[in-house]
Amino acid sequence: MDPALVDQLAAELGAEPVERTELDGGMIGSVYRVELAAGRTVVAKVGDTPLGVEAFMLRYLGDESDLPVPDVLYADSGLLVLSHVDGESTFSAAAERDAADHLSRLHDVNADAFGFPRDTLTGPVRQPNLWTESWVEFFAEHRLRHVADLAEEDDSLSASLRERVETVTADLDSLLAEPDAPSLIHGDVWTTNLLARDDEIRAFLDPACYYAHAEVELAYIDWTDTFGKTFFTRYRESRGIESGFFDRRRFVYRLYPLLVHVYLFGGRYPVELAKTLERLGY
Repeated sequence: MDPALVDQLAAELGAEPVERTELDGGMIGSVYRVELAAGRTVVAKVGDTPLGVEAFMLRYLGDESDLPVPDVLYADSGLLVLSHVDGESTFSAAAERDAADHLSRLHDVNADAFGFPRDTLTGPVRQPNLWTESWVEFFAEHRLRHVADLAEEDDSLSASLRERVETVTADLDSLLAEPDAPSLIHGDVWTTNLLARDDEIRAFLDPACYYAHAEVELAYIDWTDTFGKTFFTRYRESRGIESGFFDRRRFVYRLYPLLVHVYLFGGRYPVELAKTLERLGY
């Protein structure tokens, strides 16, 4: 860690850092577990991606829901300091059920439209969140077309794949349904963004939140294979999952994270995107 950041931590927290251990920081910057002279342990994240966005989302989730998230202790564009949460990214069946209960309650937090008070990020990729009355329109314009444009401009997405994605996007009215109300979602629920201990989820990390159809969260969990049948059974018991989700709609929603991964990583993801489009009949 840069010595200047160590000094900043001491000044902002009122205690000298005495030990630092680098953690897995994912895609945004570097993350450290920091032991302070006062006996406290915090987590410090540094990086070029504006970390104030993550701080805003964590505070929003803390204010608007009972989802367990770390407390934001300090935030500016280049430094984010969070309370340390002890746990591991491995989940028992009981922890999967606990996650389902948490997300069921989160998805019951509603808004009048789809979007969010500000644009957010998924990894380093901007998520436009202009308030929109129609979920289908929101998902088409601010998710699929937005990232497809980025990937095409970056030459990550071929013209033929872009044309197939656009055909699906134009057909979303027949592929998706409007929910009863927009639901608050975490937006990036996968294994390394969760900490569990004693059969409970202790923290949901690194959100990419907005108000959406709750199914888009379930589809992401399914695609990342974060949880299995135990989770989905408990969620169905708590909140319900409408017919057709597993047969078809989860693959429509899968297109968004696939496009993000095509844009960021390339590699195997264009092939996976093509297979998903083919599975949908495009």
